[in-house]
Amino acid sequence: MRAEPTALRVAETHPACRVLGPGTRFAVWVQGCPLRCRGCISPQWLAFDGGTVVPVAALAAEIAGTRGIEGITVSGGEPFAQAESVAELAGMVRSAGLSVMAYTGYRLPYLRRRGTPGQRRLLGLLDILVDGPYVDTLHADLRWRASSNQEVHFLTGRYAHLAGAPDGSAGLQVELSPDRGLEWLGVPPTPGFREGLARALAARSVALKEAGGE
Repeated sequence: MRAEPTALRVAETHPACRVLGPGTRFAVWVQGCPLRCRGCISPQWLAFDGGTVVPVAALAAEIAGTRGIEGITVSGGEPFAQAESVAELAGMVRSAGLSVMAYTGYRLPYLRRRGTPGQRRLLGLLDILVDGPYVDTLHADLRWRASSNQEVHFLTGRYAHLAGAPDGSAGLQVELSPDRGLEWLGVPPTPGFREGLARALAARSVALKEAGGE
């Protein structure tokens, strides 16, 4: 019998994301991506040696115990670079009655024809897949995706009723935490949004200090 992977390298999680898939979802961003898209929205999660190694069973138990969610969304990073571990997580989550959505820079036909056994196994556990690399010159403020070349695939009937829904942005989820400051989730509305926001916040911090506000 094939031994199952037991750990996943995770960049970040959020227990109540409302802008990356249907309903309220537990979001998992994995660490590491081999694709290196120009203008990557999350460059801090490209390196494979970052993040935290998390036991899959422990993460699945945390997700299953989170109230008010209807599923998980796995992004990154590149989930299909850790396909065996993500598939293990997806299987546990599905057994708890939750739905599974994932992002990938690979194309669905490529994964079906040339994907590894682990990648094809993961495909078989997904309700929704958003596929295709991010292309900065095709940036678009669309439902759950950042460039117009990317597609949303409803792989099961669970969310088939959403296939014809308006393709507008799901918006940003903005939060303020005491220890981490301002955070946002979702698809950035413009190229360079992350960098621009960081510059604006840094400038505001300097201005407050100069005015004696901090």
